[in-house]
Amino acid sequence: MLAALGWVALGLVLTFGGAEAFVRAAASIAARLGVPPLIIGLTIVAWGTSAPELVVSTIAAWNGQGGIAVGNIVGSNIFNIAAILGLAAIVCPVRVHAQLIRLDIPIMIGVSILLAALLLDGDVSRLDAGVFLIAMLAYTAFSFRAGSTAQSPEVEAEFAKGNPPAHRHLAFDVMLFIAGLAMLVGGSRALVTGAVAVAQSLGVSETIIGLTIVAAGTSLPELATSTVAAIRKQPDIAIGNIVGSNIFNVLGILGIAGFVAPMNAPDLSRLDVGAMLVFAVLLFPLARSGFVVRRWEGATLLAGYGAYLWLRWPGA
Repeated sequence: MLAALGWVALGLVLTFGGAEAFVRAAASIAARLGVPPLIIGLTIVAWGTSAPELVVSTIAAWNGQGGIAVGNIVGSNIFNIAAILGLAAIVCPVRVHAQLIRLDIPIMIGVSILLAALLLDGDVSRLDAGVFLIAMLAYTAFSFRAGSTAQSPEVEAEFAKGNPPAHRHLAFDVMLFIAGLAMLVGGSRALVTGAVAVAQSLGVSETIIGLTIVAAGTSLPELATSTVAAIRKQPDIAIGNIVGSNIFNVLGILGIAGFVAPMNAPDLSRLDVGAMLVFAVLLFPLARSGFVVRRWEGATLLAGYGAYLWLRWPGA
């Protein structure tokens, strides 16, 4: 058991460090290529912080551990809104800019509904993965088009502040990018290995471990990004990172992982899918209510996550 926990700890450290290096290098390279800061924040940073989920779920799918792969995505989407946004709002009320989220939150809700519908049979087939990937390409193209044609100076300045231009040599960014990717792959392998061993030691299913330990661990980059953004009073980054990551988790990660190998998650319950849908839908009225997620609302989200864990774990 101790050895398994050691693998989990090593995996968490490597995936977190790798994601941090990967995001910084990718954002710097994109800025050098003239990509607007808003687009970098909504796409590259959001996708980069989801890199641990991508590598963990893809490796798990390749190894035939569908419960970890699918559970990781569903659990991460729950954790992102309920725990991360909840904590960020407690640290500092999160102001929601209408231009930034008026389309992305509804898209996130629609993506969550699509995932729930496709998970009715407990499987993610290559056909399902193809649907996700096509939708991801469409969303990416839409984000770049919308971000390039309708940018608020206020929001653009905030994202630029959150993603400052680098003054180092391009070669350093390329090396940092490669090193971050290598750490992600190595850390994800260690995390999956440890998570499977923990599940076996505790006598619980791989899906439960994917929904909880793996999901929380791979969401550490989102936790760090959104919490720091809240402390720095950069609310659009805090909530934009979460919404963008949740969309990419479903469309990009399950699309890639499902294309690599069809996945089956028989232990995924209606409670899991229902919690993912409830928190996704709940975010809309919270964001629209005064365009601020207040501290008491953040505390409510955290309490909701605690209730979900309490209800779910005994069902293992």
